[in-house]
Amino acid sequence: MKSKQPTLGTLLRKLRARNDWTLKEMSERTGIPVSTLSKVEHDRLTLTYDKLQQLSHRLNIRMSELFAESDAVPDAPVTARRSVGRVDRAIRVNTKNYDYYYLCPELRRKRMIPVLTRIRARSVAEFGELVHHSGEEYIYVIEGRVEIHTEFYDPITLETGESIYIDSNMGHAYVAAEGCTEATVIGVCSSADDGLMQSLMSLHADEPVAVTVDDTEAAKPERPTRAKRPKVRTTATRS
Repeated sequence: MKSKQPTLGTLLRKLRARNDWTLKEMSERTGIPVSTLSKVEHDRLTLTYDKLQQLSHRLNIRMSELFAESDAVPDAPVTARRSVGRVDRAIRVNTKNYDYYYLCPELRRKRMIPVLTRIRARSVAEFGELVHHSGEEYIYVIEGRVEIHTEFYDPITLETGESIYIDSNMGHAYVAAEGCTEATVIGVCSSADDGLMQSLMSLHADEPVAVTVDDTEAAKPERPTRAKRPKVRTTATRS
């Protein structure tokens, strides 16, 4: 017996529940009236293609996510990829206010981008416009104090050993906090977008940068090797 495919209404309801939004909040985010969303969720109305595009754009989700999907999720293949991150093998992007070290660059189509960053900017004025990119990110302060500026929240200062997790679609900026001339953080940016690395590199397009890749030390992705079995000695016994 085939399982019933979820409707657009079911998918919208699940999306709203995942984000803990009320119908009114979802209406404000999408620009679609509450009454319309309610009818869609109860399968009494569907949306035109223009409205689906509007919904996709306003919520920053793919159109494909708005269509029926199977509840059965196939097992992800084991790729056995591994990469050891070393600063001397990183893609280095040096700007006036920041040094970025993109680690593990030899792995292609990564869903996570690890970045070691040295921060010298001490104000949002030095940083420039808040940046946006797809996905989410986690930042951990290794050294110094960092002031986090985001589009929808008041600035917050993180001390060494503290961290923050944010939605990267929200405008954000990291600067050295008061009394700190330089800070170092390790960040991980994650996205379902295969072009995440290109998106991150494009953030440096409007400022003079020096990009360095140490080809002589560039590592190749490690291939898994089978563990060697220990040799077992057998000792003959006399009967």
